[in-house]
Amino acid sequence: LFVSPLTVRTHVHRAMTKLGARDRAQLVVIAYQSGLVRASRPAER
Repeated sequence: LFVSPLTVRTHVHRAMTKLGARDRAQLVVIAYQSGLVRASRPAER
């Protein structure tokens, strides 16, 4: 499966616009706060 960089940029921009995020960092914060993503534990050595 291949997704072009332009496709990624477009999806990120649309998500930022829809959610009112200033930048990608704020988009990540919104994703965590909404439960869209969860923090994973670091891998054990």
